[in-house]
Amino acid sequence: MPTKPVVRTAALHKPAVPDDAMWPRVTREVADDLAADAIARDRAGKPPYDEVARLREAGLPALLTPPVPPGRSLTGPGPSLDPDGHGGRGGHGGPSGADWRTAAAVIREIAAADGSIGELIARHYVLSWSSRFFGPHGEDLAAGHEPPAVAHGWLLGGGTDLPDPETGPGLTLSPTRSGHLLNGSRTFAAGVTVADRLVVGATSTHSGELLIALVNPAHPGVLAGTDNDRLGQRLTGAGSVDFDNVPVGAGHILGTMPRDEHAVSAYTALAPLALRLVLSHVALGIAEGALAEARDVSRAVRPAPRSAAPDAATYAVRPSGDPYLLLAYGELATAAHTAAAVVERATDALEQGLRTGRDIGMDERAEIAVLVAAAEAVTGRSAVDITTRILELTEAATSFDGGPALDRFWRNARALTAQSSPTHRLRDIGDHYLNGTHPPFAARS
Repeated sequence: MPTKPVVRTAALHKPAVPDDAMWPRVTREVADDLAADAIARDRAGKPPYDEVARLREAGLPALLTPPVPPGRSLTGPGPSLDPDGHGGRGGHGGPSGADWRTAAAVIREIAAADGSIGELIARHYVLSWSSRFFGPHGEDLAAGHEPPAVAHGWLLGGGTDLPDPETGPGLTLSPTRSGHLLNGSRTFAAGVTVADRLVVGATSTHSGELLIALVNPAHPGVLAGTDNDRLGQRLTGAGSVDFDNVPVGAGHILGTMPRDEHAVSAYTALAPLALRLVLSHVALGIAEGALAEARDVSRAVRPAPRSAAPDAATYAVRPSGDPYLLLAYGELATAAHTAAAVVERATDALEQGLRTGRDIGMDERAEIAVLVAAAEAVTGRSAVDITTRILELTEAATSFDGGPALDRFWRNARALTAQSSPTHRLRDIGDHYLNGTHPPFAARS
């Protein structure tokens, strides 16, 4: 049965100095904390309330958005992010406004410790830019929406992509005198159980356009059901949400996504690319985390010497000195380095495109799309390959006998990459390289 999400009320304590140099230290502390009990939390499969509290305590949800100006009221000027009179978490503005490269580094390190939480914060970052991507006035609209979210340390969940027609009509927004009524049911990959606000895409019954709406999940008409039986990525807070005549004020329509791809601006078309790229960082982080933990296991295990091997004495004396083991780790480390290089190049391109803003052209967007597609294809394959092979290279790899539970990395990699076909991405890259065609715009990620 669908259940109401529990509203968390933990106090908000953010770092005091808005200095980009501190984010690596803060992220490392959070990642170490998550890694310490990752196995137990993965086995329990509970909604990630505590994990979100850890992110909020470190100030990470507000990283990509500007800080609240001193003395500014959260209710004006501009529309408030607190519809229906429901209060949010008390707090204050903290260090924020970092760039996308910094956000990507945070996602990757968190994902190395816990792939689910990496995906949760990755999707939040893209949703936090919804006003910028979809709003008619970009940063002007965001200036009214973002400060309250930063001040309260809100985590966003949901999704703005078009629903798959095979899964149903998705969500609808019907006009009323004061705004709209939201109805329908939708499954989301993250944040259903723990989000402070949901950002959703719903079809207008009046215009047929996809409207991007901000919804308070505490409203009585919002019912969430969790998905606790997933193979992997079990702690993202995934699940289905039913909306029953939920009012959405005019000030909480963040923007629109035209259904005709020719009517979509090049800047708005960066939104699904941003999501695909941050999920590539999640996949890379999972692979790097798996490789690091497997390395620690292999270093501690003394292999049985092979008397027939010419260098048996070397690896019999030194743990992890088996030349075949060294060869395997060399291959996996090289695969991880290669994937990192491809992802970082795509991140640089997206960062530049976002800095260009609404002046970006479709040709530039196409180049970014190709690089993002390459990042997806390479990281998806590398993540699955690396997390599979480490199970072959380590003893006591599974979670069933109290071992290091390295199987959780494989499960997370498989669950994360299952919905993204490298074949489609490679075909788009080849068509662009050979024929100069632009990769098709897809509002469905």
